[in-house]
Amino acid sequence: MKKLSLLLLGAVLTLSLYSCRETTEEKSEDAVEAVGNDIESNTEAAGNEIEGAAQDASNEMNEEVQGTDDVNGEEAADDMQ
Repeated sequence: MKKLSLLLLGAVLTLSLYSCRETTEEKSEDAVEAVGNDIESNTEAAGNEIEGAAQDASNEMNEEVQGTDDVNGEEAADDMQ
């Protein structure tokens, strides 16, 4: 009976240690995946911001070239006179 109890105790201890190792590994994988998702999301958001700023700059340059730039509610051509 004593040998059986020690064998069962050893088996339970082995299983509990093994299951903890798996859980830690899974948590690490989940954390790495979450970081990857955050990087992807933030990179996409930054790209969208840059795209928007570039479009705004392009629009401003076109308005300057065409003389349709609106400065303080007045046409830019009027400011040059």
